[in-house]
Amino acid sequence: MQHRIVVLGAGYTGAIAAGRLAKRLHRADVGITLVNAEPDFVERVRMHQLAVGQDLKPRPFSEMFAGTGVELRLAKVTGVDVDGRTVAVTDASGTEELVPYDTLVYALGSGWNDHGVPGTAEHAHEIASRPGALRLRERLARLDAGQPVVVVGGGLTGVEAATEIAEARPDLDVALAARGPLGDWLSPKGTRHLRKVFGRLGITVHEHAAVTAVAADHVTTADGGTIPAAVTVWTTGFAVHPIARATTLEATDTGQIVVDGTMRSVSHPDVYAIGDAALAMGPGDKPLRMSCASGTPTAWQAADAIAARLTGGKLPNAPLRYFNQCISLGRKEGLIQYVTADDRAVRAALTGRLAAAYKELVCKGAAWGVANPTMGIPARRRRVVAQPARTGSTAEASA
Repeated sequence: MQHRIVVLGAGYTGAIAAGRLAKRLHRADVGITLVNAEPDFVERVRMHQLAVGQDLKPRPFSEMFAGTGVELRLAKVTGVDVDGRTVAVTDASGTEELVPYDTLVYALGSGWNDHGVPGTAEHAHEIASRPGALRLRERLARLDAGQPVVVVGGGLTGVEAATEIAEARPDLDVALAARGPLGDWLSPKGTRHLRKVFGRLGITVHEHAAVTAVAADHVTTADGGTIPAAVTVWTTGFAVHPIARATTLEATDTGQIVVDGTMRSVSHPDVYAIGDAALAMGPGDKPLRMSCASGTPTAWQAADAIAARLTGGKLPNAPLRYFNQCISLGRKEGLIQYVTADDRAVRAALTGRLAAAYKELVCKGAAWGVANPTMGIPARRRRVVAQPARTGSTAEASA
């Protein structure tokens, strides 16, 4: 019987994992099913570009996985029974089905996090998804000159969104509200450059301005002040998909699945979690942050570990570490902040047009890696020599 591998989610991590598994394992031994609600790959790192009216290259999964042996199932995941080893899905017609698996790769990722701030769900826009970016795109297009736009959140997403909007629409009054100082995670050189670009683009910065409420025409800050906002863009971090929390998987309070160094669930050895869905530890025993930079190596690690365990090969031990943070500041400016292995800024930073080109290359490289998930892997597929039992307890599956 074929060993059934089901991958949930076809973002950067899920798509890479599915393609990598297809390249490493023999088709006669393994069936790989990739479940995703949308037929096209979403370049999440470019959602701020989509929001300001730029068109992104379509990347259909049907083309990306043609000839790989990966079966694409277009459906929404509605539940996971990790003890019964099934996934509940619903397709576009409303048909419900249970998809059985022997090995599950959980890559459902994350969405925006409103942190329960009053009015956010009703009045704020998010750019953590394509539908959200398209809604913001439509709203921005209707704004008249001089109207205020407030980006809430001073992290990477907020900085990229604010600069992209300000560059594309210099006629708008763009502001950014940050909980702390602007660019407080950067090196002094990086911070200086960030402030310089913000000044050049005319972006007003409200530092130490935690937003406590969102209304249709303004936001309220912790000190009782208000900032006018015809449009509010909410970028204060991500929340993982809630399905894992409803299972018996060992997970954190925030819903991330606890994994070992091979991305294998510590409670259910037939489940692997990758990307934002996983609580994976990096250098210094620090959790990896939710990002494409973290997600891609976890996908490699999980796929190679699954292949090794099924074929009797050597388990991978790839280092999960950081090298830099790549930040776009519109289409003409960028900032590459070099960091330690555990993601702390060092003195060195690359700025200006060269940094913008570097960032663009990274984005294209990430999309290329998804579209060509099997490139760079030896063509010879290994035969499966170990088949975990399909019935019984999860303890049996670890044998």
